[in-house]
Amino acid sequence: MTKVLTVEGMMCGMCESHVAEALRKVPGVEKASASRSKKEARVVCVEGVPDQALLDAVNATGYEASHVRTEAETPKKGLFGFGQK
Repeated sequence: MTKVLTVEGMMCGMCESHVAEALRKVPGVEKASASRSKKEARVVCVEGVPDQALLDAVNATGYEASHVRTEAETPKKGLFGFGQK
């Protein structure tokens, strides 16, 4: 299962690394990455990992995580960045 978190406050590559590393420490998380340009972090985890645990991990690093959605809820983008139907 892939979850996407909205994350504010990342300014550089080290910020991305800190967020991803914090998420990888949450039990059940298999992979984690962060993107300052997209203002998000992506987590691959087993089913049952609480959203609040992910939010708490990011917030504890000093960045602001405010929303978690599953990959299925993330709109797919087609050619030129427009949404697909």
